[in-house]
Amino acid sequence: MRTASTLSRPLLLGSILIAACGTGSGSPADTDTDPPATTVEVTGDSFRCISDMTPVRGFWVDNLLGDLDASVAVAENLEGNTFPPGTVVQLVPQEAMVKREAGFSPETQDWEFFFLLATDEGTTIQTRGKDETVNAFGGNCFDCHAPAADHDLLCEQDHGCAPLPIGPEQFEALVAADPRCD
Repeated sequence: MRTASTLSRPLLLGSILIAACGTGSGSPADTDTDPPATTVEVTGDSFRCISDMTPVRGFWVDNLLGDLDASVAVAENLEGNTFPPGTVVQLVPQEAMVKREAGFSPETQDWEFFFLLATDEGTTIQTRGKDETVNAFGGNCFDCHAPAADHDLLCEQDHGCAPLPIGPEQFEALVAADPRCD
């Protein structure tokens, strides 16, 4: 049985961050000018009990800007699309990726990667970044997700990413042990 103290140690889950798919979401602007870009602010408080997020095929989705319906629609679309800004995608409580505002990081398709410490007192961001964040395996998060570039960096089983070294039962146990959940 895992305890809050064992969850605070880095877990071997490095290549588990997920993103989304492809070519854009939303409709064209009604005018010739685009609306001003919304800055996506991310703090430890941005991350909550993972099982309070919306589950989609084994990963979890949220949206920090209140656009959850659009984030879920992209996640559920097997043909792919691009998540809207503010989307949070997690597979386990210790790692996340957040879709930032347009232009944040063209190389990472505007995703920022996070390694988190989840405790019963909340979430602390241990490391964060565009292409330099190191996961629990000691690997670079972006490097693991780069093969899924045609899927907006979403590492599902058929998107070109290396397979994960643990199975569904281990992921379920990690989610069930999230100390932020009641």
